[in-house]
Amino acid sequence: MGIIFYFILIMVGPILIQVYLKKTYSKYLKRGASSGLTGAQAARKILDENGLYNVKVEEVRGRLSDHYDPRSKVVRLSSDNYHGTSIASISVAIHEVGHSLQHSQNYAPLNIRHALVPVANIGSNFSFILIFIGIILSSANLLLLGIIAMAAAVLFQVVTLPVEFNASSRALNAMVGSGLIRNDEEGGARKVLNAAALTYVAATVVAVAELLRFVLMFFGMQSDED
Repeated sequence: MGIIFYFILIMVGPILIQVYLKKTYSKYLKRGASSGLTGAQAARKILDENGLYNVKVEEVRGRLSDHYDPRSKVVRLSSDNYHGTSIASISVAIHEVGHSLQHSQNYAPLNIRHALVPVANIGSNFSFILIFIGIILSSANLLLLGIIAMAAAVLFQVVTLPVEFNASSRALNAMVGSGLIRNDEEGGARKVLNAAALTYVAATVVAVAELLRFVLMFFGMQSDED
């Protein structure tokens, strides 16, 4: 029973959340926002209102490939959101602007996440290799090294949660405050932002579950050696 629950947690859960995100996004991609602005225009408006004239807004390939690049200070929007005038397009665009606002205001969790990037990359690249070799060789020490490396990657995902939720909160306030959406459109914008945030929650839950599984395996290996 425990194995079935674990399988549902790490496999089915994230898939269902992705389906929900795509369904919610597609629904509100068809609903035009009252402002009539494109995602790019809305992003530019909020950036300028906050004095971030040096932050660019660019189009990028892909679907829902939107992101903020802190190194280049560029808000990159996928074509649907860059050109779209829908509630979904504006919501996603201003969410990425939210990250730009965090960057400009030295938002602590964002700074921590940026600092963790090199360590998280190492952890992601080598953790499973060390864990696999540790299991094959029944080496508790190698397994422990793999767990430590994985923990760094998991920490990065945990820190990502407040960053994403805060960006969404900033986005919703900015959209309503600047008249990008009406009050009766706020519910739709919130659904889009919450659906996107759930994908980060799911990824974090899966990562933590995997880490705990290997931690338990390590203690089991230690017991066998004793």
